[in-house]
Amino acid sequence: MGAQTVVADVADELARRVATGEYAPGDLMPSVRQVAEEFEMNRATAQLVLGRLESYGFVDAHRGRGFSVRDVRRAGGVDVYRRLFRLSLHAPEVASEMFGNIVAAERAIVLDALLDYTAAERGIAPAELTARVDALETEARAPEPDHARLLDIELGLVRAILTDLGHTMQRAVLNSVGEMLFEVPEAVDAYFAAAPDLHVLMWRALLAVWETEGGPSPAQLALFEDLFAMYHDKVLARFDEPAGLDPGAGTRPRSATA
Repeated sequence: MGAQTVVADVADELARRVATGEYAPGDLMPSVRQVAEEFEMNRATAQLVLGRLESYGFVDAHRGRGFSVRDVRRAGGVDVYRRLFRLSLHAPEVASEMFGNIVAAERAIVLDALLDYTAAERGIAPAELTARVDALETEARAPEPDHARLLDIELGLVRAILTDLGHTMQRAVLNSVGEMLFEVPEAVDAYFAAAPDLHVLMWRALLAVWETEGGPSPAQLALFEDLFAMYHDKVLARFDEPAGLDPGAGTRPRSATA
């Protein structure tokens, strides 16, 4: 095993301890000597490990004091949050709460994009959107649908719509959300708590609305928003199932849209 692999593996283990709360915000991390002794490495390599953890954004270095744990869930950026989510799977309640926040952010972006596109002067050729939905249906009807492929097609549809709307910041955030999800297979699978065919039906219904001149009525829009919320509740519940968590007992934002 190469030195860089050792550094990365040990840094991930220490980052996991931060993610799961074993090392609390403000705590001092184990010293270079302690890391070297625990993982049976020399001090130079242990120093590289702690430096890697700092580059992850999980700790802050203090001259003469060592490294202290950052409050990564509150102060971390997108890259930190992505790594934190992946490592938090060892603590199901933490992972569940984080997944709820990810879903809330994704839901807000996607719902706003679909509603805005419905009301906007649409610039994407209907045939292009139809071809993408056809690809979604082909995968959905496969004997064993590839959930990652399905999610990639759906995110691609939303990215195209956001681009057409000129919502570049929302597209950038959606890209980051997608990266978080694809690193965690359990999260990808949760997005298909409802059968893949239902995803296809939703997109077909949207295509039909976008092809009409009148557009949906306020009652139809309200119904769509309610169905969208119910779908995401199923997504959250599915993510909790492998860990045996009670879907109704958490504190995450089940109905939040921002």
